[in-house]
Amino acid sequence: MADEHSDPGAAARSTEAAAAITPSARSLLQDRSVVAFLVSVTAATMATLAQTTALGYQVFELTGRELDLGLLGLAEFLPALVLAVPAGALADRFDRRTIYGLALLGEATAVGGLAWLTWRGVDEFGPLLAVVVVFGSFRALAAPAVRSLPATLVAPEALPRIVPMFSASWQIGLIAGPVLGGFLYATDPPLAYVGSVALLVVAVAVLPVLRLRRRAEIAAAERPGWRTALDGLRVIRHNPILLGAISLDLFAVLFGGAVALLPAIATTRLGTDATGLGWLRAAGGIGAALTTAALVARPLRQRIGSTLFACVALFGLATIVLGVTTSFAVAFVALFVMSAADAVSVFIRATLVPLITPDEYRGRVLAVENVFIGASNELGAFESGLTGQWFGAPAAIVLGGAATLVVVVVAAVAFPALRRIDGFPPPESARLQRE
Repeated sequence: MADEHSDPGAAARSTEAAAAITPSARSLLQDRSVVAFLVSVTAATMATLAQTTALGYQVFELTGRELDLGLLGLAEFLPALVLAVPAGALADRFDRRTIYGLALLGEATAVGGLAWLTWRGVDEFGPLLAVVVVFGSFRALAAPAVRSLPATLVAPEALPRIVPMFSASWQIGLIAGPVLGGFLYATDPPLAYVGSVALLVVAVAVLPVLRLRRRAEIAAAERPGWRTALDGLRVIRHNPILLGAISLDLFAVLFGGAVALLPAIATTRLGTDATGLGWLRAAGGIGAALTTAALVARPLRQRIGSTLFACVALFGLATIVLGVTTSFAVAFVALFVMSAADAVSVFIRATLVPLITPDEYRGRVLAVENVFIGASNELGAFESGLTGQWFGAPAAIVLGGAATLVVVVVAAVAFPALRRIDGFPPPESARLQRE
């Protein structure tokens, strides 16, 4: 990247060349494998968000404590932390479709347990929390496998196009899942979990259609063991751009876990019910989906680093607005803006990380990233629940937004290489062949 920064003309030529070879969204959607993958991601995300929305409302109805909402997040984070190393190694060692499919079936079994407990009229928090630990364990196994799939599903030059399509599928689930979960829970609480199980079955059913490109093989001397499994940490540590991108999102997500407190502020501050809570969660999905649709049509290619920092700062500001408002409409807009900004930062990181990670390490790197970023959503939820119990939900949300702004300033100073990066670098691995 240093040569491109010293020669602006070279950076421009590199960006123009990347634009010339990036396939269109229409051409990618003619590939049955791509379509099946996007359907699976959409269905699985809808299932997760429907279950999360219903469970959050159910738990707050049952206990009335913000801390318990945080404990739900912690119950999902701890399995991801414990299983990060083996999950990444599995994703690099075995067929990622198989790992992902089996993990989804495990999630469906756990959500079925929530349906059964709710149908039986559970009146204690403990059994629900135990099932969430099981669900989080299977989710931790699924994460590195599914996040590695886009880079092995298409050629490297198509990655800047499929990443926002991947994100768009997730955002569709983020919109529809909470609305579905809230509506079904208001109709009959067990139905919310039954609907989630059905969606997870759909997500598994389409996976046999996927055809992946041949991945780099792990050398026989490297199979398998804790040393090779920990290679993901070593790759991240020795790459300042990887380390910077993951660290920035880690702390921003950790302090910006305001969504976990939505069940509390929806009922006590915004005066709405389970259906309204579903729409509040969907507001984030709508903002992210519209932003992601724009990125599908026109992928971001320049000023990558500065845009990343600006979007995380905007996320923090919108979080503060969410914490101070008592208006449902303003809260809806704040969540819209938060997720729109987050969608851009996710696009940048989700494109950048696979491009600068060799394919043979991709599962292990993404497993570590899942702990530091993906699972830190759950740890951030615990942090928000804990501070919400101490200071009240509104104050906890404001403090989280302010802390996010501090993180942006510190990261801008600590990771100048990330801040100055202009365009996406060429992929590390050679072009792959179809299996």
